[in-house]
Amino acid sequence: MSEIFLDTETTGLSFKDGHKIVEIACIETNDLIATGKIFHRLINPKRDIPEEAFKVHGFSTEFLKDKETFDKIVEDFLSFIQGKKLIIHNAPFDLGFLNGELKNLNKKPIDKAHVIDSLELARNKFPGSSNSLDALCKKFNIDLSKRTKHNALLDCELLREVYINLLDAKEPKFNLLAANTGNQVFKSESYNKKIINISEDEIKLHNEFLKKELKKNYH
Repeated sequence: MSEIFLDTETTGLSFKDGHKIVEIACIETNDLIATGKIFHRLINPKRDIPEEAFKVHGFSTEFLKDKETFDKIVEDFLSFIQGKKLIIHNAPFDLGFLNGELKNLNKKPIDKAHVIDSLELARNKFPGSSNSLDALCKKFNIDLSKRTKHNALLDCELLREVYINLLDAKEPKFNLLAANTGNQVFKSESYNKKIINISEDEIKLHNEFLKKELKKNYH
């Protein structure tokens, strides 16, 4: 099944307070294995970037002023996520912004039934502890060295690794100890246990062959 790991960066904490999306990133996976398909856009919010937000993601008003606005990228975005399960950390935050933008454009909101909130999973697994993306990465020994600023695309990849650990899943690896042929699996434990009996005639022929070879090589 195809999944989308999704993250946004914004100018503030609430769409209702006039804040906007400045970055959207999506990574597509199939059974949690990255397919190589991504959706990533920087967006002109058509407003100033507060200093607090700039410190978080590093996108300035000047840097974003020549980027596309949300209405220019919305069709590509909706096409990319269509029919796929969305995995988002703290989903109400991102959905609040995305559905606010979609409503302004008279588009259907993203159905919450298609969304998995990884923060809820983490809270159920680790009640009472910090379950931010940073905290979970540290808990699962996931490398955070590249995360000097919040970056939606990097955060999607970190979220994928966190989510796999939350499910206690392991990424598929080549199984070199078993070969699957049809409905029959041959495992290493049973490999090469069949004993072949050699007939007297075969032993005699083999001995004669060895005598000839020895005579040839040493005379």
